[in-house]
Amino acid sequence: MKAKKWLASGVTTMLIGGILSGCSGGSSGSSEGSGDNVEITLAGWGGNPSETRLLKEALDSFEEKHPNIKVKHEVISDQYMDVMKTRLIGGEAPDVFYLDAFEAPALIETGVLEPLDDYVTDEFNVDDFEQPLLEAFQKDGVTYGFPKDYSTLALFYNKKMFEEAGVEVPTTWDELREVSKQLTKDGVVGLGVAPELARMYYIAESLGGEVVKDNKANFGDEKVIEALQPIIDQRNTDKTAAQASDVGANWGGEMFGQEKAAMVIEGNWAIPFLEDTFPNVEYGTAEIPTVNGEKSTMAYTVSYVMNAASEKKEASWKLIEYLTGPEGMEIWTSKGYALPTRKSVAEKLGFDQDEKRAALVAGASYATVWANGVNLPTIMNNFNNQFVSAFLGQRPLDEALKEAEEQANREIGE
Repeated sequence: MKAKKWLASGVTTMLIGGILSGCSGGSSGSSEGSGDNVEITLAGWGGNPSETRLLKEALDSFEEKHPNIKVKHEVISDQYMDVMKTRLIGGEAPDVFYLDAFEAPALIETGVLEPLDDYVTDEFNVDDFEQPLLEAFQKDGVTYGFPKDYSTLALFYNKKMFEEAGVEVPTTWDELREVSKQLTKDGVVGLGVAPELARMYYIAESLGGEVVKDNKANFGDEKVIEALQPIIDQRNTDKTAAQASDVGANWGGEMFGQEKAAMVIEGNWAIPFLEDTFPNVEYGTAEIPTVNGEKSTMAYTVSYVMNAASEKKEASWKLIEYLTGPEGMEIWTSKGYALPTRKSVAEKLGFDQDEKRAALVAGASYATVWANGVNLPTIMNNFNNQFVSAFLGQRPLDEALKEAEEQANREIGE
């Protein structure tokens, strides 16, 4: 979730200038012909060994179906967006690459991404994608990427602790707060919290406030503060919530696996982690309890995008079409490390009925995607810096967030 604002106006100008001057993509050579052999470059960050094998399987399948197209897969293991920025400026970017929704608005604005709508055929069936995930890569009705996978957030709860306390899985946030009181005992807190904007965004806007307004920070809004105050009170008044570091853990999944929290709100990534690291913990998942009577959750998604300067656009689209089509997506998401953005694939793989993943899949249709304009990195950093101080009881929430909003907007103005 860590990111920083890297598209200053000078960089934006350089990126647009690179496109206008006809910089070539990451693959050298002449433009493709209909029967020519062609090599295209696909870049992304690394994954675990199982994910690496699944991607290789999908790429092998693609090459088998398109014998004239060779895919060179490049893994950028560190400072991914910084490296991509530099290569886009220098005309050395890959033909196809990963793009996180969080970074998408800023990159779309530069003009370095190829609009994809004209490549799409009816058979591709755009309507099959979960709409909030697709819309994260659109601007003014134009699509610049198709989401390859995602995760929402769900409530993870310890079945044994719930049974011993004689409580039911909460369906509203008020119920969650009350249940947390009964579950907090013997060194265990009721709820593990990740006090950061990427996890708090949907709660912050639950009373009608806006975290971002006119591309500026707006989280000092009284409605936002009111919506977030119960999280602060649950830790400092009820003493029934804690962050992972409070109990000596690194993150929510570890806190939950160590059984130091009866509940956490985490994503799909926690499922294989718990299976591998804490296989004896009996747990269930449920949709996040409603906030102010409404269902809500966060979604984090990544797309495949095409370099607008690529000289291999036809082949590049074929790769995107396959990897985000039903067949390629089924291969990539088959083991459940990532969830398919196509509803048909989720149903075929049974994830919509899966004991652990059904709640995560259900949230995709109403999720708030972690993306909102070019200034979200700046807004996020300032929110996180001050929200934690309020969460730890060091200062009032309203004071912390209003100061953070002012600082964020000063930085945006500069």
